[in-house]
Amino acid sequence: MSKIFIFSLLWWVTGNPFVAFLVLLIILYMVDRRFVGLTPSIFQPLKRARRLSRLKDELRLSPHHTSTKLEIARIYMEQKKYGAALELLVEVAKVMDNSADVFSEQGICELKLGRTEEGERLLLRAVELNPRVKYGEPYLRLGEAFAGSDPEKAIRYLERFGEVNSSSCEAYYRLGLLYRGLGRNEEARRAFRDAVELYRGLPKYKRRHERRWALLARMKS
Repeated sequence: MSKIFIFSLLWWVTGNPFVAFLVLLIILYMVDRRFVGLTPSIFQPLKRARRLSRLKDELRLSPHHTSTKLEIARIYMEQKKYGAALELLVEVAKVMDNSADVFSEQGICELKLGRTEEGERLLLRAVELNPRVKYGEPYLRLGEAFAGSDPEKAIRYLERFGEVNSSSCEAYYRLGLLYRGLGRNEEARRAFRDAVELYRGLPKYKRRHERRWALLARMKS
């Protein structure tokens, strides 16, 4: 009802239903970006592209600069260019040969490229070096990777992620999806409820990041 009221008000103000609808979409987008985060940022890709261009210029001047290669690889991963990212990460690993972060990022790229076995090996190596690397993200990515082929293994990885990152609503949400896919509906509902309850107990500074998963869990439950 509130959206209909706002749309009617905008229509009255602008005198044009199409303009009113466009303004309403902009308002909803801004509210979502500020408080929820379900929609992607329309500005982030532009910022990322400018940053990547500057880093490539730096790398041309200093072709052996490891930190620059690593940052470029991470931007490539954000752009879903996992093959290009992996090439740079392999070079970085020759210098940072005992870095849990680098092993983790290599493993994620391998998973995204469909090489599950190698990705799993690298990610497990990362958590062996540092059990809390990237706040448990390797377990989350392994849970995603095995969700379709081996749901029971995926559940074990997601449960481990929840142990490492105890403030993650995403872990409970993804667990709920897996349980539901396996027909374990009561466990799925419990996982979705746990995500919502966890969100309610989070401090304000954490809620912005977890709000999306709590909202999705509430919708599923």
